[in-house]
Amino acid sequence: MRNYHLGQIVTATLLSVLFTMPAMADLKLATSKNCVACHAVDKKLVGPSYKDVAKKYAGQAGAADKLAVKIVKGGGGVWGVIPMPANEQVSAGDAKSLANWILSLK
Repeated sequence: MRNYHLGQIVTATLLSVLFTMPAMADLKLATSKNCVACHAVDKKLVGPSYKDVAKKYAGQAGAADKLAVKIVKGGGGVWGVIPMPANEQVSAGDAKSLANWILSLK
């Protein structure tokens, strides 16, 4: 393999890592705040999957702010009878980051 090809491989690898870092970082944040005890990216656990939440709120004005409030204060009735407990250990900034990440999932 010539250096020319190796350079292309290295560049492509670095770009793929850079583009996936925010998703991994916010999954790491969700894990650190114990959100993954009830939610998974692509399947229902106790609560809905993050992808289902993203679909439900897709295109809604103010969705990130609304979800950020629900992350911190909890809520109920939207996804069934099991309420989401308050997560007061999550800062407003982290809640907004989590909400934006969830809404970015396809």
